Amino acid sequence: MAQTTDSDETGDTPRRKWKQDPDGVRSDILRVAREVFAQKGLSGTRIDEIAARTSTSKRMIYYYFADKEGLYREVLADAYRQTREAEDALKLADMPPEIALRKLAEFTFDNHQRSQDFIRLVMIENVHEARHMPDASDMSGENSSAIRMLEDIYAQGLAQGTFRNGFTAVELHWHISALSYFNVSNRATFSHIFGDRLFDDAGQATLRQHVGDMILRLVMI
Repeated sequence: MAQTTDSDETGDTPRRKWKQDPDGVRSDILRVAREVFAQKGLSGTRIDEIAARTSTSKRMIYYYFADKEGLYREVLADAYRQTREAEDALKLADMPPEIALRKLAEFTFDNHQRSQDFIRLVMIENVHEARHMPDASDMSGENSSAIRMLEDIYAQGLAQGTFRNGFTAVELHWHISALSYFNVSNRATFSHIFGDRLFDDAGQATLRQHVGDMILRLVMI
């Protein structure tokens, strides 16, 4: 059994569900841990709180993830994995490149807006200088799907003469992510200074369209 850090771990009584549905228990732990880590960060989170909100015990959390840092690392990996899976589900391959690029840009804006705990996790991990991110070799297979998608869209646009030369898929991913990320990461401070008009439904719809417009105007001839 991996070592634990919370002093009262031995007081937990394992529950039966982990034997009946281990995958479900693990998924439940990750779901709750994602919410708590996004709210309180790594240092502010206690395993006790996560256990109290799941169908398992602290002992089982340590069984699955070794320690709090191991759980935090897996939460990060799972959050990125879910984002990539949602992108893959778009099925952009058969669309004209300009439509596919807009759809991906606007989807990213929407997905970040819906998944604000994911953005908070990324914000927290940037504070930690990415020390807890999974190894690049573990992340590349999942995250490269977004890059391959952009490579295919961009190559098709170049071949059809609608996109101009001079970009890489990584650059395009950066531009799309930057616009979509700021909308969530800086919402509190931006709205405090300038008001929250851009963050009501109408404002978000306008920004969403403009993100697609800007990305297309960046690459189109």
